[in-house]
Amino acid sequence: MFASILYIELFKIFRRPRTYIAFGAIALIVLLVQFALRVNGTEFIHFFTDSQADTFEIPEQQILNGYFVCVAILHLILIHVPLLVALIAGDMIAGEAQTGTLRMLAAQPTSRTTLLLAKFSASTVYVILLLLWMALFALFGSLLLFGQEDLVVFRETDLHIISQHDVLWRFIGAFIYAALALTMIASMALFLSVYAENALGPIVATVCIVIVFTIIQQLKVPVFEQTINPWSFTTHMLGWKGFFYVEKNAEGVTIDGSIENPMALLKSGIILVGYTLFFVSLSVIGYRKKDILC
Repeated sequence: MFASILYIELFKIFRRPRTYIAFGAIALIVLLVQFALRVNGTEFIHFFTDSQADTFEIPEQQILNGYFVCVAILHLILIHVPLLVALIAGDMIAGEAQTGTLRMLAAQPTSRTTLLLAKFSASTVYVILLLLWMALFALFGSLLLFGQEDLVVFRETDLHIISQHDVLWRFIGAFIYAALALTMIASMALFLSVYAENALGPIVATVCIVIVFTIIQQLKVPVFEQTINPWSFTTHMLGWKGFFYVEKNAEGVTIDGSIENPMALLKSGIILVGYTLFFVSLSVIGYRKKDILC
């Protein structure tokens, strides 16, 4: 029963033209970034390494490879993907309430909890497919265009060189982590959708919440750093970067297979999962109490 409902919900998602806006936008942005780096990649690297050029020699030509380009794309895109997720997840309940089809669903011999969980699962599948699409263009496309070399990761006063044989699993981990973060956004949008009667409201509300907490995080004000930011979902959504921060040995050589702060990465993942369960639970409670037939 659940599988058939999930199939129906996925069919609803992918029959809407708006669903493909996200896929088209990601492909376009990735291709534009790749084109720009192909033409002016050296200048791009020089811009970000100018402050470190006096400290050590920067091998600019070696740095510009597929792995480096993919990391640059992830920095540019992942912060905006929640807006694309909200476009779909925020419409799951409120959109059907607006068109009147929610009453028809309520008349079916299926519990509201099962229906709500199917809608959440469909949103999760959408998130995963979106990230796989991004990986296809950002990672594999960049490797085809720029080749494969060691990955150079810049820090504020240092740089880490990760062996090309130690990189792929880090990207897999980063994309899985991004799936956790975006699934959390989908659960929040679904929660807001339960309490709305039109599709636009929860979509705009989700976008506004993400923007507000992102601004709070970027202000770097001590009162926010000590109270809000440690528990803000926008803080932990950036945890995917931790897969590319590695440890060094006494000689300053990066250690293959290492992660600089695995406990912080684990903590951020747990917090995101906790937020997801919280919003899904509230969505189930709200949907079961929602007066649909009036």
